[in-house]
Parts: sequence; C-alpha cells; structure tokens
Amino acid sequence: MSSDCRVAIVGGGIGGLALAAALEQRGVDYRLFERSAQLGEIGAGVQMTPNAVKVIRALGLLDGMKNVGFLPESLIGRNWKSGKTLFRMPLRGECERLYGASFFHVHRADLHELLLSGVRRDRITLGKACARVTAESDGGVVHFADGDSFRADLVVGADGIHSAVRKSLFGAQQARFTGHMCWRAVVPFDAMPDFVTPDSSFWMGPNGHVVTYYVKGGRAVNIVAVLESRDWVEESWNLPSTREELLTAFRGWHPNIQKLFQRVGTTFKWGLFDRDPMENWSAGPVTLLGDAAHPMLPFLSQGAAMAIEDGYELARALDQNADIASALRIYEESRRPRTRRVQLESRERGRTYHLASPLEQFMRDFSYRVRNFINPHKGGIKANWVYEYDATATPAALAA
Repeated sequence: MSSDCRVAIVGGGIGGLALAAALEQRGVDYRLFERSAQLGEIGAGVQMTPNAVKVIRALGLLDGMKNVGFLPESLIGRNWKSGKTLFRMPLRGECERLYGASFFHVHRADLHELLLSGVRRDRITLGKACARVTAESDGGVVHFADGDSFRADLVVGADGIHSAVRKSLFGAQQARFTGHMCWRAVVPFDAMPDFVTPDSSFWMGPNGHVVTYYVKGGRAVNIVAVLESRDWVEESWNLPSTREELLTAFRGWHPNIQKLFQRVGTTFKWGLFDRDPMENWSAGPVTLLGDAAHPMLPFLSQGAAMAIEDGYELARALDQNADIASALRIYEESRRPRTRRVQLESRERGRTYHLASPLEQFMRDFSYRVRNFINPHKGGIKANWVYEYDATATPAALAA
C-alpha cells in the first residue's frame, strides 16, 4: 500500500496497541486516539497462549514478555471441592514443541506496557473520546466529543465492548446477560505459597468455576471466579466488590481456594454479556478489531489473544495490498471464521465448566480422564486448535 496511507486507530487498549506496533514495524502511518487522559490497564491477569505469543515474537517483543511473564507448568482441571485432578495438559516445554511458541501468564498492565514499547508516543493522542465515525468516499472521519475531528484513509475501531465506532457503523446492538457473575483479583506474595501450584488451574464446580495462575514472574496470583447468578451485574471491569462477598459466594469450595480468597485485598466484579458473531466488521473505509468486533466470554482465555491476532493480520493486509478495500476483504476473510469459532466455543465452555447434575459431572469428568490418557493436548479444555494457529504466517490469498 502507498506509504502516504494514514490509519486512525480509535482505542489504546491491547488491540489498538497491537495494531499500532504492527503498523510501526511496516512503516505505515497511523495515529492512535485514546479517550483516557493516560495510557494504562487496570490490574488483572492475561493468559498469553502460544497463538498470541507468536505475534509478540514477530513484533520483536518476546524478550520483554519473558521478563514480565510467568511460564506455567501445566493447565490443570480440578474438582471444586476435593481438588482431584480431572485433566492435566503439560505446558512448559511442550508448547514450544507442539505449537511453536511458549505459553505465558502476564499482568495486563505489563502486557499493555510491552506493546506500548513498540509504538511511537508522538503518534498517540490522549483524552480524545470518539463520539461517532462517518465513512466517506475518500476515507473515514473520527468525530470527537470535544468537537474536533480527524480524517484518515482508514479508521479502525479498537474501542472495546462499548464501541462508538461499531455503533456508528451498525447501530446499537443489545447484549445478553449470560447469568454469569465474575470476580477478579490479583493477590501479591513475597514467595510462592504452597496452596497455589505453578499452573493454570481450572477449579470446576456446580454453577461456577475458578481460574488461578501466577503473574508478575510468580510474585502474584491472578484470580478469575465465575458464578451463575440471577442478579444482573453491569458489563464493566471495575465495579468494586469485597473479600467477604467473594468468600460467601464460594463457601464450601476447596480449602486452597479459601486460603487464597482470604488474602484478597481489592476485588472487582462484572457481569458477563454475550453477543452473537457479526456478519461483517467493515463499512467502506472503517473497520473493527478486538472486542469491538467480537466480544467474547473469557472461558477460552482468548479475548486479548484474538485482538492481538487481529491487529497483526490487519496491518499485514494493509501493507501487502494496493488498496484498502482489498486489504479489508482479506482481513475479514481470515479473521471472522476464526473469531466466530472462538466466540461460540467460549460460550459452550461456560456450560460444560458449570454442570450441576452429579451424573453430568461424572460423565464429563470420565471423558476428561479418557481423553487425557489418550492425548493430554486434545483433552481437557480442547484448545489445541486455538494454540496451533499462526497469525504471522502469510495466508494463501496474500502469497498467490
């Protein structure tokens, strides 16, 4: 694409920064606009699965990931009450051999800072809230809440689940409350405690599950605790909760869970909302990526990973095609089938993790044990097809 092409990125989260870093690497002009007065991410952990780490490596940021991340030993499914192992998928060393990249746990703020290191600060404008976007014949225009506007050859909405860009293109879309209430917390430790193993642990119980894993190089434990609830909770990442509320919700769970929750300081909760996959993401010279295009439930731990893949593949399509329309066509043809499958499979995990019937639990757990015996990487959460994907490989449509 012509070097004078300019891309406007709306949103400075993980997806927007991944796109900016990939455009920077290719010499494509861009400007990134973030509504907040400062860049940063609130505290939570992220599972950087091998498919996402391949992109991090291609962006030249792997050494940084090694410095801030944690390499888990395994991905383990556990019974919520007894702690019995339901399945174990080896990760350390195995992921490199099977999938071509490692599996890291990282604090979201550290991931954000890592991606930011690949972006020029003078191309970022803070305190600019997008009110709407208009698509015109010669480009897109971002209209800001303060009355300013910015014209670009392409506008990319990377502005999350409440995307103003998506609303401008496709109108307001109603999300469905899934009945899942989710807590998150990060608990610091001076030394790794004996009641949290160095794994990605999925504790599966009736009508809920808990995921724990280390971040900050093993100096903190990230908690994601999901429980089915009839009460509506706002679709937000920063509604405050309390340790007492968390302990009450998971009363009766394994003693190791109780020990961990008792050490929680600050905790937040949010309601999980679901949206069906979109049929298209673009309208003229405006498109979407990440949660703006495909908000997904967290049960495959792929929200950040899909946004990172999106950013890399969109940048490559722009770099290797003569016009924006062709680039967006290739981008969507590559990304929509994959993200659609991840969205729907994540929705299904929300059902299988939370089985309440003892008979259904027995049948699920028996299946876990059989598959784990045959091939640990094709059992458990059955995510090998997610990890195998390589967004940095040139697709056939571009190689032809």
